[in-house]
Amino acid sequence: MFLHCTLLITALLWTQPSLTSAGKILVYPVEGSRWLNMDVILRELHKRGHDLTVVRSVMSLQIPENSPHYKSLTIQVSRSIDLDKPDPMALLLKKTIQSRKSKWSILSFIDASQLFFSIMEQGTRVSAEMLRTILEDKMLVENLQNAKFDLILTDPFYGSGVVLGSYLGLPIVLSARWIMNREAHVLIAPSPLSYIPTFGSEVSDKMTFTDRLKNLFYYALGQYMYHMIIRPAYQGLITEFIDPNSDIHSLTQGADLWLMRVDFVFEFPRPTMPNVVYVGGFQCKPSGPLPDELEMFVQSSGEHGVIVMSFGTRFERLDLDLSEIFASAFADLPQKVVWRHVGPKPSTVGNNTLILDWIPQNDLLGHPKTKVFITHGGTNGIYEAIYHGVPMLAMPLILDQFDNMVRLKAKGIAEVLEVTELDVDTLTQSLKNILHEKQRYMENMRRISSLHRDTPLKPMDSIIFWLELVMRHKGAAHLRTESYKMPWYAYYNLDILASVLSVFMISFLLFAQICKLPFKVLERKRKVKQQ
Repeated sequence: MFLHCTLLITALLWTQPSLTSAGKILVYPVEGSRWLNMDVILRELHKRGHDLTVVRSVMSLQIPENSPHYKSLTIQVSRSIDLDKPDPMALLLKKTIQSRKSKWSILSFIDASQLFFSIMEQGTRVSAEMLRTILEDKMLVENLQNAKFDLILTDPFYGSGVVLGSYLGLPIVLSARWIMNREAHVLIAPSPLSYIPTFGSEVSDKMTFTDRLKNLFYYALGQYMYHMIIRPAYQGLITEFIDPNSDIHSLTQGADLWLMRVDFVFEFPRPTMPNVVYVGGFQCKPSGPLPDELEMFVQSSGEHGVIVMSFGTRFERLDLDLSEIFASAFADLPQKVVWRHVGPKPSTVGNNTLILDWIPQNDLLGHPKTKVFITHGGTNGIYEAIYHGVPMLAMPLILDQFDNMVRLKAKGIAEVLEVTELDVDTLTQSLKNILHEKQRYMENMRRISSLHRDTPLKPMDSIIFWLELVMRHKGAAHLRTESYKMPWYAYYNLDILASVLSVFMISFLLFAQICKLPFKVLERKRKVKQQ
């Protein structure tokens, strides 16, 4: 009896969060889908007993001020976004579609690029203004310093969390896939443009000459964005509060740990660094039961199965013409369709299509009846489909979704359609290709899904381990290269090359002069004899 009680107590202690290892974490998140990812991590940290404080703006539309799993620090900022103006991302979507319709003519490309730069400039400016409000509030800064946080967890898409962590002298952990002007790896790891695709280039790691030229062009655009938009927004703050010799990139490169939301079953292989931990798909989880009515609808599909369609939260409201195309194509299929759609109901919806303004996407993707996932190519949805082994029909709309499509096609787990070229016939044929060519798509997806799941440690457990390691050891400097402190000419050994070339040239000139000397002596003797 005593032995049984001892074993029970030990098991309970083992499964409970360790109060002695609980830490205090300052969290500086970014809005949008990045917050959804961050919130998943915060919920797990709270379950493990950690004390979380989330910095948020009073204008935040997504990050709740009151939450059961964190305390919030709400910053009063000026109203930086005019809600009466059109949604800038909706406008960018419209411009992107127009540009792709015109096959990226020079004028349409310039128009879309200017809008994109304007959106990025506004986001950076708002981020920097909020950071200045924090740093200039001496009482707030003193409270943050007295709180004795163990680390700061932030997303480097904007730089405010990195600057605040550097100012407070905290170990910095980044949850990242993108920084503002490029994919996050490019900032810290060797990234040859000959086979590492740049954001926006829409090329794979197998590049032709034209692909490499295109890749270089988009890299140059990223450099322009950094030097003209990102760096100026933060440099004044960094000069005033930290170090005039630093900039936002060098502070970001100095982070202790990168939780990279990447899995190489999806991404192309590339060089990496010791302080990068790969946690792609950490938000994925086993499917749960569907609501009764939805389960009945799914089961009614019989042997044909179900198609699930969702374009995420931002693009849930489609253009009416596109909605009619989808509805017409779905109506002619033997499969049942569960479609997340907000807006007017298309007139051509068939009896086999169930339209909902919200769907339990993870649970549907994990259902054995689900055959295809129609998606806009958001990263979270892609990883959920990979986790559950569901082939995709992808229609990218904006930003990194086009780069995601290149990866999906390269892995052979999706068909890709341009929204600008969509009609009932092409949509129907693409769905039939996926449904009927099971050997091609389903086998590839099963292999990719198996590789994604075959890890010694679940991605979320890996996140918690590394965060707690940083807290235990007050950082992870032993994993961080110091190369970011080198000037660019020293990093590429250009100073050594210049020195070697100088020595070579001087030696060559001396040798040439020495070789000329006998001829000069002979010439002088000849002139003397002639005289």
